[in-house]
Amino acid sequence: MSTASVLFDAPGPRAKVRNWILTALTVVVVGCLLAFVIARMSAKDQLQTEKWKPFLTADLWRTYVLPGVEGTLTAAAVSIVLAGALGMLLGVGRLAPIAPIRWVSSVIVEFFRAVPVLIMMIFAYFLYAKFDVFPAEYLALAGVITGLTLYNGAVIAEIVRAGIHSLPRGQREAALSLGLTWGQSMRFIQLPQAITAMLPVLVSQLVVVLKDTAIGYQITFVEMVRQGTNIGSAYGNYLPALVVIAILMISVNITLSALATQLERRLRRSSRGPAPMQAEAIEQEGAPGAQVLQDQRD
Repeated sequence: MSTASVLFDAPGPRAKVRNWILTALTVVVVGCLLAFVIARMSAKDQLQTEKWKPFLTADLWRTYVLPGVEGTLTAAAVSIVLAGALGMLLGVGRLAPIAPIRWVSSVIVEFFRAVPVLIMMIFAYFLYAKFDVFPAEYLALAGVITGLTLYNGAVIAEIVRAGIHSLPRGQREAALSLGLTWGQSMRFIQLPQAITAMLPVLVSQLVVVLKDTAIGYQITFVEMVRQGTNIGSAYGNYLPALVVIAILMISVNITLSALATQLERRLRRSSRGPAPMQAEAIEQEGAPGAQVLQDQRD
């Protein structure tokens, strides 16, 4: 069997030499740029050891870093839960057989997808402040959560709709043949399968939620990036401060992605079939197809 690639022709001797030359030139150019950046940083005294010493003190972490981490994780966690629930509701609503529900869900999704997140944060912040909806110390947090929930809920709604549409039409037809209603088919058959297929895209969106909390500094929200700039202003070490904040953000994102990947693997490895669970749930609701599923299970 031939081992030649079917995607492109294998390079000949001249092409290989040309590729090596271009690779070497690229490495040289990138190295020169890095050297220039390091030289400029050294000229600005940003690479001195003293610039990193404040991070060895507990006072800096207690005053700046930990409050920023707490604010970022709190806003992200609450927004992820609320956006997931809202996105699931709107995504299913756009597929509902009742036309008014589809229209309302579509308008909400398209509207909040079109409005920038920062605008929604600012609007919610001043709206809550005007009507005293939340205490003053929670206004910024509420504004950030509101903006992230509305925007990402609309995006997740489209992910849910696409995931359900990706399922074979036979799933829905089989549910109808058993006498299940549209809602029962969606809850017990289509959504459980679609969620597993949607997990990689959902994880990417959750990472976006975490990073977008940094926009909240515009409404005085205390989060990691804002605290990094505060550290740089207080200690005159902007570069080390932003490097530390970047490492923390990357670590949180990698942890979130790893947990979601592990969850996806467990769902895909699960050997427990969905039919028994669906039958038991449907039996509780007295669905017309419950007896058929029970006979098949027995």
